[in-house]
Amino acid sequence: MNTLTIRNLDSAIKDKLRVVAARHGCSMEAEVREILRQALMPSKPDRGLGSRIRARFADEGGANIDLPLRTDAARPARFDEGTTT
Repeated sequence: MNTLTIRNLDSAIKDKLRVVAARHGCSMEAEVREILRQALMPSKPDRGLGSRIRARFADEGGANIDLPLRTDAARPARFDEGTTT
């Protein structure tokens, strides 16, 4: 493992770090390691993109859209329509 020294750390920051580390039951060094790990290491999202988007905008009220009933059967797309050869 490597060592990192942080100079000129504001005493208020150090005091808050000490309190948070005590609240989590660990040393200040362990707390800093965890903070850096969470900030810099990619984490796998626990939900898919669609679920995260829906959750983010859920408080906006959403949109109530009446969808028309599908009366025609689905058909494959035709890419040759409208082209001239």
